[in-house]
Amino acid sequence: MGAGMSASGAGTGSSAIERLDALYEFDREPVSRDRLCGGGYFAASFAGEHVAATEFVIGALFVTWGAGITDIVVGLLVGNLLAVLSWALVCAPIAVRTRLTLYWYLRRIGGPYLTLIYNLLNALLFCILAGCMITVSASAVRIPFGIPEQVQWYPTSVGFVLVVLAVGAVVVTLAIAGFRRLASFAQVCAPWMLLMFLLGCLVMLPELAGASGLGRIRSLADFWELGRRAVWTGQTAGGGASQIGFLHVAAFAWICNLAMHLGLSDMALFRFARRTGYGYYSAFGMYLGHYLAWIWAGVMGAGAASALGTALTALDSGAVAFQALGTAGAVAVVIAGWTTSNPTLYRAGLALQAVTPGWPRWKVTLAAGALTTAIACFPFVFTRLLDFVGIYGLILVPAGVIVATEHALFPRLGLPRYASERRGERLNLPALTAWVAGLLLALGLGLTHTLHLFFLFLPTCLTTALVYTGLIWVRERGWVREPGSESPGASDQTGPVPGSDSGSGGIPTESTGRETGSAVGATARRTSPLTRILGAVAILALIGCLVPAVGVSQAGPGDYLERLAAFKQWLPIPTLLYFVSGTLWRLRRT
Repeated sequence: MGAGMSASGAGTGSSAIERLDALYEFDREPVSRDRLCGGGYFAASFAGEHVAATEFVIGALFVTWGAGITDIVVGLLVGNLLAVLSWALVCAPIAVRTRLTLYWYLRRIGGPYLTLIYNLLNALLFCILAGCMITVSASAVRIPFGIPEQVQWYPTSVGFVLVVLAVGAVVVTLAIAGFRRLASFAQVCAPWMLLMFLLGCLVMLPELAGASGLGRIRSLADFWELGRRAVWTGQTAGGGASQIGFLHVAAFAWICNLAMHLGLSDMALFRFARRTGYGYYSAFGMYLGHYLAWIWAGVMGAGAASALGTALTALDSGAVAFQALGTAGAVAVVIAGWTTSNPTLYRAGLALQAVTPGWPRWKVTLAAGALTTAIACFPFVFTRLLDFVGIYGLILVPAGVIVATEHALFPRLGLPRYASERRGERLNLPALTAWVAGLLLALGLGLTHTLHLFFLFLPTCLTTALVYTGLIWVRERGWVREPGSESPGASDQTGPVPGSDSGSGGIPTESTGRETGSAVGATARRTSPLTRILGAVAILALIGCLVPAVGVSQAGPGDYLERLAAFKQWLPIPTLLYFVSGTLWRLRRT
């Protein structure tokens, strides 16, 4: 019997490892056609990732830095448009054309040594960013345990560290699950999270209106006046002159995800896209998350600080959301942190995998997750988030510029693609030189205060592209194509291997047979009355969250606190109903 139990246990362990190894996502080669995703996956992924934990932080930072209301409303409109165009016109076309992650496409262009440098930097910076998201989630989980706010760069409570470890374990598990599961998780969470930002804004309006001497807020004109007086006043939290204006706000909205779009890191996501136009789905993240959510978070933060009679800089995201929304607000911060840290950690795992030959993605992601969770115990990024976002984008974007230049510009100039690969070079020295030149220029302009951090990416990108093109032009002048070799630019077809039996690049996929056999049943589940009822219940639950918040927003001084308390007690009920019905609806749909 003992031998039988051992064999059974070994079999179980082996089966678990095999299931993890089966989470294959074309980590080192082009994505096959049978694994491409529809637009809904990208809309949900962007909405889930960018209606997220950092929105609580960034929305509040604009307030404390003294932005004016016109700077916020117009600056975010312009900056987010530039970000969407960067995804749609630069990142998505390259990803769809190659079907590769940036980490493996860069290897063809820059060689293994340059890729090693980039991937280590990329993974470290993404781990730090994901750690910030876990810290923000933990700032909400700490509340029921009476753990104090964490507004220093180091932890001040052992309990907080334990909370971070627990949250990190969940995040790592979800990141290991892969892209499709991340998108499915985001599709359920995104509508509710966006609604929580709106509700937090609505229920804080009477508090701010009373503090600023205004009556009830009944129109956009009233909201504008309230924002001008009590939220985006043009003065810092200490009463000094504003540190940022319209150009700063617009530039930050553009560079907030610089490493992802112009830096091409989101090739990891768009390699699954059926068409290049899916890049425009990034607007779901930019205008729901980096526009509306930042504005609503600013109002929520200013209102929470006013209600608590403290400075906004003394509150973390958990405290702000709990003051406005109660327990549901704390849950919103936790989920917002998860949906942002999951894809960030997923990218970090892909980056590290490119320098760990033979390791499956789940092992690399687990290692990256352990590092990320350790970083999350120290909330230093939380306190300097805007600066960190600017710096990490600035460090990584030259690699994307080099790839985009060789991919799109070289054929027009008659320069060869992948010449370094054909030469068998381990390091593309012109690429490394261009990268260093761009960063040195940025460092000089920054140290001499010639340009603000948010604007340094423009000369950095331009310098990197010009230096790289110039060096390759000089090196390849007089380059003669050998008879029978491919023409410049013709070797970028890195998609599935032509003539493969399955159209999947020679990779057999176990899911194909199952999907074929269950197609009729899946269609029936998606269109059944029960599925429609679950969807209707989820929508009604969201309405049930919204209606009482509108009532609180119109409360007078005499009944505001009573209505707010009743709203906080009620909100968890429709929230629970939404997640149960919404999750079941999503499972039946997929």
